[in-house]
Amino acid sequence: MEKICWANTENFDDAEFVIVGIPDESESHALRKGTEEAPFKIRQISNLRDSFERDGKISLGRPFQGSEKKVHDIGNINRSQIENIYDKISASSKIPISIGGDHSISRQIINTLAKRHGKISLVYFDAHPDFVSSTTNYYGSVVNDVLSNIEIASSVQIGIRTPEQEELDNIKKFNLEVITPFDIQKHGIKLVTNSVLHRLGDKVYVSFDMDCVDPAYAPGVSVPVPMGLNSTDAVYLLKEIVKKGIVGMDIMEVCPSFDVKDRTSHLASRIISEVLYSSGGK
Repeated sequence: MEKICWANTENFDDAEFVIVGIPDESESHALRKGTEEAPFKIRQISNLRDSFERDGKISLGRPFQGSEKKVHDIGNINRSQIENIYDKISASSKIPISIGGDHSISRQIINTLAKRHGKISLVYFDAHPDFVSSTTNYYGSVVNDVLSNIEIASSVQIGIRTPEQEELDNIKKFNLEVITPFDIQKHGIKLVTNSVLHRLGDKVYVSFDMDCVDPAYAPGVSVPVPMGLNSTDAVYLLKEIVKKGIVGMDIMEVCPSFDVKDRTSHLASRIISEVLYSSGGK
């Protein structure tokens, strides 16, 4: 299997970060299918577009700032392996970066990591709140399904712009902080970022649904919604969050079969690189 270009060690024990692919969309209700292809495609595009051959040697298109971290790509796993694999990663004080697959995968990851870390501050980048409670254990109920393992007071949703009434009711009921793309336009990215950083606790998990980004920048997602975040604002916010340290992160809902010239997969690869080079650990 092709490894992501940012992987630089074959030794799990040496790694600070572990890349995990989870090619599964079995709990998605999206009309667009194909997110199970994302782990392969993101890795492939990372090697085609983010690495370069110079004088017979491979070099990477690295971010301008930040130090190199030791990264191991463990390959792909299935849903039934999540608990064992993520328990091993967190027990070894390593940080998992997961590539889905549909967003319901995040539920299993977060609930597993919380067994070791305790309650987590969740930063949830998404066009949708995923706060349906009348139906559970699917890609639209993730936040409801992890409620017992997150600290609502120190959690935040970013990019939300298409909630259902049930989700609005749950957001109000639990007093969950929500930042829309219009909030960023109104207040500016720096003020919004400072507000988010002030809110977070010391055990932060970032779940990044690629549909939080406007389809102009990320067309290849399973449920695209207009008027999203621009890619620079989204990644700036993400970089500032991970500088404080994270216990894990995922990138979900890339749908390669609906992409335009692999634009979304390439953005996902770049996001991973920015996280790796910006992270302050945990």
